[in-house]
Amino acid sequence: MKIEKHPTVLAYREKNQSGPASPAAVLQASELKQLARDAGADDVGFIEIGRPVLDQERHEILKAYPRTKALMSIVVRMNREPIRSPSRSVANLEFHHCGDEVNEIAHRIVRQLEDRGIGAMNPSMGFPMEMADFPGKVWVVSHKPVAVAAGLGMMGIHRNVIHPRFGNFILLGTILLDAEISAYDDPISYNPCLECKLCVAACPVGAISADGQFDFSACYTHNYREFMGGFTDWVEQVVDSRNAVEYRQRVTDAESSSLWQSLSFGPNYKAAYCLSVCPAGEDVIGPYLADKKEHLREIVRPLQDKHETIYVLKNSDAQQHVTRRFPHKKVKIVGNGLRPATIEGFLKGAPHVFQPKQSAELNATFHFTFTGDEISKGQPQRATFQIHDQALTVTEGHQGNADLSINAEASTWIGFLRKERHIVWALLTRKIRLRGPLKLLVAFGKCFPQ
Repeated sequence: MKIEKHPTVLAYREKNQSGPASPAAVLQASELKQLARDAGADDVGFIEIGRPVLDQERHEILKAYPRTKALMSIVVRMNREPIRSPSRSVANLEFHHCGDEVNEIAHRIVRQLEDRGIGAMNPSMGFPMEMADFPGKVWVVSHKPVAVAAGLGMMGIHRNVIHPRFGNFILLGTILLDAEISAYDDPISYNPCLECKLCVAACPVGAISADGQFDFSACYTHNYREFMGGFTDWVEQVVDSRNAVEYRQRVTDAESSSLWQSLSFGPNYKAAYCLSVCPAGEDVIGPYLADKKEHLREIVRPLQDKHETIYVLKNSDAQQHVTRRFPHKKVKIVGNGLRPATIEGFLKGAPHVFQPKQSAELNATFHFTFTGDEISKGQPQRATFQIHDQALTVTEGHQGNADLSINAEASTWIGFLRKERHIVWALLTRKIRLRGPLKLLVAFGKCFPQ
C-alpha cells in the first residue's frame, strides 16, 4: 500500500483539509504564565536560550532538545513543617511528593502546549537522570541557574535557591520550549538570603562555611549516602564481605533496612538541614523575626542534638568537623563513589572534592602532564594545580614555577585515583614520573581523600 492510501494519512488529510494550524510564532508571556499556574505551578519565569548564564549548559540542552528557543522555570512550594522535622522520613515524604508534583505539573504544561502545536520537553525534576555519565554531569538541565536567571530567587550561602516569598521551601522544574516568548524575565534585584548562618550551625558535616565556601564532597558523602556513589560504595561493601557476619560488621541492620527503603520507596536524604532551618522568604520570616530564640529552640537545636550516624570520608574536613562540633553523633567512614573515569573528570571534579583544612600546611604549585591513548588527539594534556592559603586553583597549561611536576600515563593516573593501581608500581614502571619531592605528592593526596 502506498503511504498516500494509508488510512492514517487519509484521516489526517480529511481532518486538516485547510492544512495544519500553525502555532503562534511568539507565545504571549502572560498567557503562558497563566497556563503554568493553572497547571499547578506556584511561580513561573522565562529565559531565552541565548542567555549568557546558559553558556555552560546550552550544548547539553540542545543535545536533549535541538529545537529549544526558550526555557520555562517553574516553582512548586513544599510544606515547611515536614521539612523541618528531625524525623527524616517525614521530610523525605515531602521531598518525594513535591518532586512528583513538579514532574506532573511540567507534564501537564507540555501536554497542553503539544495540543496547541507547540513543541516542548520537560526534563526530570530530579532522579532518575543521565546516570550513564556518572560521576560527571548526570542531568539534562541545571534547574537552579535557570530559576535564578528567570527571576524566581537567588542562591543562598547554602547553595539552595531562595524564593523571595516562599523561601527555600521549594522544588524546581524546567521546560524546554520550541517557541519564542513575548517577554523574558530578569533576576530579582536582591538576595533573599539573610546570611543568618543558621544553615552553617545546623549542617552536621560542616559543608557550609561562614565565609560562603561550600564543601561539595562533605554534603554529597553524607546527605546522598543512599544515592549514586553512596549506593555503589554499599555494593562494594557487599562484594568485599567474606560472609554475612563480616557484612553485618561493615553495614548495620538499620543501614541495610534504610537502603531497602530507599530502593523500594525512593532515595532518602540523610540531612538537608540547611533547608529546614532557613528563615528567609516573606511567607517564612515572620516567626523568626518575632522570636529568634524560639526559632533556635524549636527548629535548629533538635537537628543539632539528634543522635544519628554521619557519613564521612576518612581524614576529611567533615570527619574533623563532626568529631569536634557534634561529639554525640556517630561517625562512620565510607566511600562516596566520586572516582573520576577520565582526565577531564579529574580536572573538573578536583575543586569539588578539595579539602581546604587538609591543605593548611601546603602551599605549592603542581604541573601535570598526561599522555596516552586516552588523551584527545594524542597530544599531551597539561594542567596546573595551585594550592595556596587553603584554596585550590586549576588552570589549563603549565602556569608559574612548579614545586612538583607529574608526568603520567592517563590510564595509570586514573587507576591510581580509583585505587586500582598502586603508586609504587606506577613509579617503578615509570608510568608516573615525578620531578620534585615525593612528599609533595603525599601532601597533595591528603587534600583529596577518597
